[in-house]
Amino acid sequence: MSLQIYQRIAEFGKKLALLNDLETVLPIISEEIKAIVNAERCSIFILDRSNSMLWTKLSDGIGRIAIGMDSGIVGDTAQTKKGQIVNNPYEDDRFLAKIDQKSGFVTRNILTIPIFNSRQEVIGVIQLLNKYHGDFNEADEGIVSFFANYVSGTLELALFMEKNSQ
Repeated sequence: MSLQIYQRIAEFGKKLALLNDLETVLPIISEEIKAIVNAERCSIFILDRSNSMLWTKLSDGIGRIAIGMDSGIVGDTAQTKKGQIVNNPYEDDRFLAKIDQKSGFVTRNILTIPIFNSRQEVIGVIQLLNKYHGDFNEADEGIVSFFANYVSGTLELALFMEKNSQ
């Protein structure tokens, strides 16, 4: 990873430190990571353990998405606690093509990375779609993993604040 990317993420962290609510935090995280890895779309899935679901408050170009924890590439990422690079999604049995069919979007490639809390439990998954130039690769996976670790504390705090304000 280049020094420029580390510096960009550090500068981003300064902005993020001032925020603590999901409605504000999620779009900012999404826009920043899309710009860093040059991806068309980003969804941030939040894990709801009590209902064994993953859901988005934020999905570029589509309404809220809710899937079972055992569904799709995102579900596999949450369960295995490992990032996934899928550069031929329509050939992958885990791919939920019905979401593309419903939205009219065509997914060319996918990168998913788990987001961990301070106890190293998965609290969410970052999903990036359609890298603009070529396929996702291990360098992208490393950058997004680093980014996920960097934003995890802010996300954990925002989830805590939302839960305790209800």
